[in-house]
Amino acid sequence: MGLTWKQRVFTALLGTAAVSGLTALLLILVGTINVLLPPDTKFGIVFDAGSSHTSLFVYQWPANKENDTGMVSQALACQAEGSGISSYASNPARVGESLQGCLEEALALIPKAKHHETPMFLGATAGMRLLSRKNRSQAEDVFAAVRQALGQSPVDFRGAELLTGQDEGAFGWITINYVLGLLVKYSFSGEWIRPLEETLVGALDMGGASTQITFVPGGPILDKTTQATFRLYGADHTVYTHSYLCFGRDQALSRLLAELLQASPGLLVRHPCYHSGYRGTLALAPLYESPCVPAAPPGLSQNLTVEGTGNPGACVEALRKLFNFSSCDGREDCAFAGVYQPPVQGQFYAFSSFYYTFHFLNLTSKPSLSEANATVWQFCRRPWKLVEESAPADQDPWLRDYCASGLYFLTLLVEGYGFSEETWGGIEFRQQAGGTDIGWTLGYMLNLTNLIPAEVPAQRRAQSFGVWTAGVVFLVLTLAATLGAVGVQLFWIQD
Repeated sequence: MGLTWKQRVFTALLGTAAVSGLTALLLILVGTINVLLPPDTKFGIVFDAGSSHTSLFVYQWPANKENDTGMVSQALACQAEGSGISSYASNPARVGESLQGCLEEALALIPKAKHHETPMFLGATAGMRLLSRKNRSQAEDVFAAVRQALGQSPVDFRGAELLTGQDEGAFGWITINYVLGLLVKYSFSGEWIRPLEETLVGALDMGGASTQITFVPGGPILDKTTQATFRLYGADHTVYTHSYLCFGRDQALSRLLAELLQASPGLLVRHPCYHSGYRGTLALAPLYESPCVPAAPPGLSQNLTVEGTGNPGACVEALRKLFNFSSCDGREDCAFAGVYQPPVQGQFYAFSSFYYTFHFLNLTSKPSLSEANATVWQFCRRPWKLVEESAPADQDPWLRDYCASGLYFLTLLVEGYGFSEETWGGIEFRQQAGGTDIGWTLGYMLNLTNLIPAEVPAQRRAQSFGVWTAGVVFLVLTLAATLGAVGVQLFWIQD
């Protein structure tokens, strides 16, 4: 006996509901993909108030940054006019003016609608650490003037603070490993993976007043005062870090000049680190303003005459006296001045003044240690006239000091930190990594804004718009077919 019309319609509706329901279920279960929602760009501003100058950096990232990594990028780098903020100790009211030019550039870059939600920070480093040591009241006045000036801006100013040397080194280490994607990666298979600890990069920072070394050692850190620990993306990282105040480039060369002056019979200093044929007059007052330089001997006049002798051997001998290497005699885990340091290992990025000096000397393409040393010595022996003639005009303010800087850095890296011919090849002299200037500022902002989660970001699944639309259509069809079948069963009058 054949099916009635009612039975045929009922069966068809039930079949349609079953097929469309199963299709919708499959779309929900297997149609999901990893997608990025349309990003809403956010911004952050950091002032790096160093000893010799202040720089401003603007960073940008998608608003869903917390669900990804490696997404923060540098949008602007600007060097403020004048010297570092510590130079305004006697006239703090002017420090705000020096920051306005770069701040205006940042505000012009960031959309006005984003100004109120853009965090801004100022971190001061060794220059202000020295001023605080010399005159705490003056340092507080400078910070007060900075806070007043930046607090009037339309962005979310979150304060100005003095960084410790350990923070400066640690945040520089975070910056490098973050922009290189070494803290966590997102694999093609859709999984978060943590690279091996051995791939993490050490940081060598050379500022004007201090220098920092930070790396993951091969064994336990015996001196806990040199240890910093972070939890980033679900992994604990323990690094060795130490900051040497007064061993930054500018302060080291000032200390060297003071030592040479003390050993000179009069006010004419024959400087082995300056090129032969160089002769210049220097003001003595700025030399003795720093706490890094011993007090001036009595009876000195206002000016000092310096003549270069172009003797790299004598220059190295004079530089070695700044380090107190003898305090580490017989100790393998010691750098200089009695400071504990485990043996260096792995790859390092050397930046700031390390980069600028070695870039000028054409030593950033990974020459061997012996080649680097020979290049610097050869440069130091060149007469001043030839150096002036061959150098770019924009290098004039620093030209006199490249010989001294190059030999100082080699002495620090080899005799101080312990790099050898075998480990020297692991040093990359770089200004940027991943399109971002290397320094402590990015790591500092990431830390203060919690943009690096302590745990690995959780996976989120989502559907593309087309799959979502199809799923909705099939769900509606399922509902309609089911209701139709129920209606046929209940209200269709039998023949």
